[in-house]
Order: sequence, then C-alpha cells, then structure tokens
Amino acid sequence: MITYMTRFKQREFVEVNHLMDFRTLLLIFLVLCPASSVQTVKKVELKIDASAKIAWTDANYICATIDWWPKEKCDYNQCPWGSASIINMDLSHPFLGNAIRAFKGLRLRLGGSLQDQVIYGVGNLRSPCHPFTKKKDGMFGFSEGCLRMQRWDELNNLFKKTAALVTFGLNALYGRRRSYRHVWEGNWDSRNALDFIKYTVAKGYQIHSWELGNELSGNGVGASVNAVQYGKDVIQLHNLLNQVYKNFRERPLLLAPGGFYDPGWFSKLLKVSGPGTVNGVTHHIYNLGPGSDAKLADKILNPDYLDRISNTFSSLTQTILRNGPWASAWVGESGGAYNSGGPNVSNAFVDSFWYLDQLGMAAKHHTKVYCRQTLIGGNYGLLDTETFMPNPDFYSALLWHRLMGTGVLDVKSSGSPHLRSYAHCTKDRAGVTLLLINLSSQIEYAVDIQPSDADIILQYGEQKNHKTKSLVHELKESVSWIGSRSSDVKLSREEYHLTPEGGNIKSRKVLLNGRLLQLTGKGNIPTLSPVLKNLKSPVSVEPLSIKFIVFPNFSSASCR
Repeated sequence: MITYMTRFKQREFVEVNHLMDFRTLLLIFLVLCPASSVQTVKKVELKIDASAKIAWTDANYICATIDWWPKEKCDYNQCPWGSASIINMDLSHPFLGNAIRAFKGLRLRLGGSLQDQVIYGVGNLRSPCHPFTKKKDGMFGFSEGCLRMQRWDELNNLFKKTAALVTFGLNALYGRRRSYRHVWEGNWDSRNALDFIKYTVAKGYQIHSWELGNELSGNGVGASVNAVQYGKDVIQLHNLLNQVYKNFRERPLLLAPGGFYDPGWFSKLLKVSGPGTVNGVTHHIYNLGPGSDAKLADKILNPDYLDRISNTFSSLTQTILRNGPWASAWVGESGGAYNSGGPNVSNAFVDSFWYLDQLGMAAKHHTKVYCRQTLIGGNYGLLDTETFMPNPDFYSALLWHRLMGTGVLDVKSSGSPHLRSYAHCTKDRAGVTLLLINLSSQIEYAVDIQPSDADIILQYGEQKNHKTKSLVHELKESVSWIGSRSSDVKLSREEYHLTPEGGNIKSRKVLLNGRLLQLTGKGNIPTLSPVLKNLKSPVSVEPLSIKFIVFPNFSSASCR
C-alpha cells in the first residue's frame, strides 16, 4: 500500500511538473509575442467608379510651406525651428535643393504667423530694416521684422534652380491700427507691398501667386480684420497686380484669406470682393490639436477623429459654390498639430497616416492645392530641421505627387473605417492608382477590388462563382490596353508598400517594399521603385501600413 501510494504521488508530481512547464512556456510565449503581434485577416470589398471623375486637383497639388519663425521661437520648453526659416535657412545645402527638385515643380508657400509683421527692404521705408527680435508685448512675442532684398535675391535663385512654384504671403496689417484686443481697423496700406512686387517683377522673378494676410479671418489668431474691409483690400491688391503685370500674358493668381474657415466671414469676403477677384480661397487646418498632446498618435489612428474635418471641407465647398464659383479651394497651411507640431509624432512614420488621409479627403472635396506646414522647420517639417534629411512624410508626399493624378475617383468600401481608401487616375499615364491606409494595429485587410461598372469585374483570389469570368478574360474584353495586345502579355500591378523601420510607428525611418529609404552617397533622393505583382494575386494591407497600388493597364474613359 505504501509502495502504491508512493508511486501514485510520484506520478502526480511528474504530471504537475509537466503542467507547470507548459504554463511557464505559454507565459514566456505570451511575453515574447504580445497581443499586438496577433493578426486577424479581414476581407473587404472596394468598388472603384472609374466611369467619371468626382473632383479634380491641380497638377501640382502637393505644396509645402517655408515660415518666418526665427530660432528663438519656442513651444512647450523646446525650440524646434533652429535655422530653418525664410530669413535664416541655409539655401545652399545640397539636400534642400535635391528635395525640392525631386518633385519637378514643388509648390512653396512663403508665409506664416509673423507674415503680417514683415516689411520689405525696398522703396521708402518708414522704419529701419531690422530682423525679428523678441518683444514681450509684440504679436506672437516678436517685433516687426524686415526682408532684405539681398535675401530675396538668394531665395529666388534657389527657386529658379529647383523649378519651384512660389506663393508669397503679403503683410495685410501694414497701415492698420489695433482698435481693441485682437481687432485691427483701417485700410490696408499697399505702398510697401507695391514697391516689393515691382522689385520682384523688375528682377524677372516668377511668382505663381500672391496671398494677402495670414490667419486674420473670423476671430483671427493674434489679430483679426473685418470681412468687408478685407474684401475691399483684396480688390485693391487685385488692381495693383493688374497694374504691375499689365504687359504680361498671364498674371499671378490672387489668394485669400489664408486663415481658419469661418462660413459667414468667408462668404462675406467673396461677396464683397466680387467675381474674378479671388482665384484661390485659402484656409488653414490643424485638426489634431496642440503638439503637446500626449495622445496625438492615438488621434491619428482614430478614424472617427480623422473624419471630423470632412465637415469643414464640405462646408467650404458649398460656400464657394454659393458665393464665389469662380474661385477654387486651397489648403494654404496644414501641419496637423499646431505650435510647431508634436516631437516624435509629426516627424515620424505615424504622421503619414494623418497626412495621406488628409490629401485624399481634401482632394475628394474639390481642393486644388494642399500646402503642408512645413518643408522644413518645427517638428512637422518634411525635412529634418537640423540635418535636412527627409522625414517619412517627405516620401509619402513624393509618392502621391508621382502616382496620383488630377482626376479623383469615387471609392466605396464594405469594410471597417480603419481601412482608408482613395483612388485617382494615375499621373501622366493611363491607369488607376489606389491608396490604401491601414490604421488598425491588429487587422490585415484582404481586399477585393471591383469597378462599379457592371461590365468589368476585378476579382482577386479564387472565383466566388464559377459563372464569373476570369480576371484576364474580363480585362481583355472591357479594358483598353497600352502596348501589345498579345495574349502572352504579362498583366501586373505596381505596389508601393510603406512600413516603419522595426514596426515602430514612431520611427523616423521608413521602408518601401522592405527597403530602407535613405539618401544616396551624393545626397540624392533614392529611387522609389515598385514591386510588380501578378494582377490575379490577392491584394492585402498589413496592420499599420500604407500601400499605393497602380493598375497601369487599366484605362477607363475618364482616365485616358
């Protein structure tokens, strides 16, 4: 009996040990492989309507800003501007020129908060031409500053070498007086601006558009001007441009007001200024809140939060249609998070989820140009403030610029709002480009892509119905092909898959199809090459990643 009980306890002891070993191994597995690595595959159906465009962008939709902030500009106990502004940036830095040149026509908007405190060092100035200095009672904590013409010459030399399209923001407070709080009254004194524009024309500098004022609309930021008065001032600028450019075949565009959207104020501006005066209605967007927000990245990955700004786009479209159908909507400045952006968010991979979603959403709402704050400067620069090296959003912008054409197509999804989808006619060639943005950290999306045209079925993977024709057969019947019509032609799509280095969405480094994007030894932008996939192979988007997909042989009537 004793022997039997001893053996029983020994066996029980062994079994318990085996169970403990299993639990220990399971615990170790869960620690080493956290829940975030467990992925679910979810099927989603997308319908692309390529039969007609729903909106159009400008061919040079991508735009970036260069601001006026001196190195003393600080937010949240950090000073992220350094020497990265209009007045102090190293214009000879090779990375800067290469970055602008890569777009072959990058729009640059020169302006920002201190714009309405800038005087131009030309003509009869009523005050000395001094740089910005810290001033306790000054707007935004700075004094008036001056742009010397030598610096303006140097800037234009850069613009000419890089084929940049320049928008310059003029000081709209010049000559006015502060009446109370942030409200400014009186007529705009255009004399200094006129001298500056005349100098610019005499030197042969090409300015694509002139913009009046910065964030003076509605309640304003730092200062505000009544909409009726602003409308009269815009008419004055319009007449001034007609006078200076009277011997030119084309004159620059006139943009206004460069501020946050206020329906009543914007409507009044367009009514007062009248037909054909304002060419581009510029508004600013900082829909992510302050750069100091600890939950900034969470906002970016929240589809409901991202969708909120669509009401602004929609309302502005209606305001323009009702009050100024001759004008088009521009996003004149948008950095996501205000006060210089958020460190390790605005300059990291995670920001591309917000940025590309904004580009797609704005385009669907008839926005012609989208200016990113900034090209360089602050935490939200496309280029690093100190090294001039590209941040992840630079490559996102460049891929958009090269792949997404002017024609915007409608896309309908049956799936989760975490999968954002936008489609355009492919740029400069026949075809359709689809942008897929996966905000989910858990779900990989398997995507069924179908044109809404009933005559064309794009079915990926196995056929759901044996009566459905094969993909190749349907495409040959319904799609126009570029090049050989041989049955041996290889049908493929191009994929550009963006992921963060090491899977860390706060990384400052980005991979394209698994390859780290970094400048060449000579400081040139790397080649952005796609991976070619068989057209019949399944389309999928990994968690927390972005994919541009080009269907180069797909040519609808609206995308030729």
